[in-house]
Amino acid sequence: MPVTITNIRTFLTAPDRIRLVVVRVETSEPGLYGLGCATFQQRPLTVLTAVEEYLKPFLHGRDVDDIEDAWQSAFVSSYWRNGPVLNNALSGVDMALWDIKGKRAGMPVYQLLGGKCRDRVPLYHHCSGRDPQETADRVRAAMEQGYTHCRAQVHVPPYSTYGARGADAQQAVWEPTPYVRAVLRLFEHLRSELGDSVELLHDVHERIPPIQAINLAKRLEKHDLFFLEDPFAPEDIGYFPILRQQTSVPIAMGELFVNVNEYLPLIQNRLIDFIRVHISDIGGLSPARKLAALCEYFGVRTAWHGPGDVSPVGHAANLHLDLACYNFGIQEEHFFRDATREVFPGTPEIRDGCMWPNDRPGLGVDLDEAKAAQYPYPEDPYGGAWAAIRRVDGTVIRP
Repeated sequence: MPVTITNIRTFLTAPDRIRLVVVRVETSEPGLYGLGCATFQQRPLTVLTAVEEYLKPFLHGRDVDDIEDAWQSAFVSSYWRNGPVLNNALSGVDMALWDIKGKRAGMPVYQLLGGKCRDRVPLYHHCSGRDPQETADRVRAAMEQGYTHCRAQVHVPPYSTYGARGADAQQAVWEPTPYVRAVLRLFEHLRSELGDSVELLHDVHERIPPIQAINLAKRLEKHDLFFLEDPFAPEDIGYFPILRQQTSVPIAMGELFVNVNEYLPLIQNRLIDFIRVHISDIGGLSPARKLAALCEYFGVRTAWHGPGDVSPVGHAANLHLDLACYNFGIQEEHFFRDATREVFPGTPEIRDGCMWPNDRPGLGVDLDEAKAAQYPYPEDPYGGAWAAIRRVDGTVIRP
């Protein structure tokens, strides 16, 4: 007798004031269920609708073992496909089915993906400051905690600055040229202070004109970055061949990708060095494991997106992929506070600059429904939308 899907439930919770979306797939076997991450913080209620109104009736009664068929049939069921809403909804179900399969097998999911390539997963720590010296101090403190990789950002007063401590949260004005100059000063200072004792990363976050990004990458080459992230927006990927001709700085890309046709040419033509996708935005564990395998054949390493708007369930999925992928590169760190860890028992442990598995069957993370209900979404006039950032002349720029 096959075990089938009997119900799919969606939970909205924000213990750290970040709008998380978690899907629970329930089965015909008493007590057997799985969890998946479907978090799309800027449009969470659309994901809720996609799961509850469309995927739940479509997948009701399906065999829980048929993960690939469930994914492929649901993917084409809307006719129009690809996009963060459908992909995140699919991800919630897909991860939950992998969680169920691991529980049925009595194994962690990484065992179903081929077993461990490593015992732990090295992380990169986020280090930023109001000036280069404060950033250097934070990198040094992270190194003392066991981190070997640090992402370095710096505030660019008086402007809004992505990822930088000390930036005015109310300041929504930004300019590219002062930012570029500040980044060059930052890495000159970091290498003079720290030498080559730490791997350094930096995230451009797609904000600057492509030709400026190419120039920045060239000038950063002497500072030996582990990678430079998102130098271009997804709309500007045609610049990658020019960038590759100009510099050997390792490039990480993919945080905003939702469609295989966006990243496939970059991998096939060896134009990037790290794939940075947010795995729920591409549809979950099933497409991510295929992507990792594809990248291996082209010398591209993994660096899955792992900020606070990936739930602990999503971080566990990243962890299982990281453990099983030969071409693992680095994993982004997010340290969850106590409230989130209480809502999600089994949240992966972080120590000594690494994330560690708990070796429980499935993904190893559970959800305390009662505690999740204590943290409703915070009030927001735009429902969580990314606030507009503008240049001095008022032009909206990419976030």
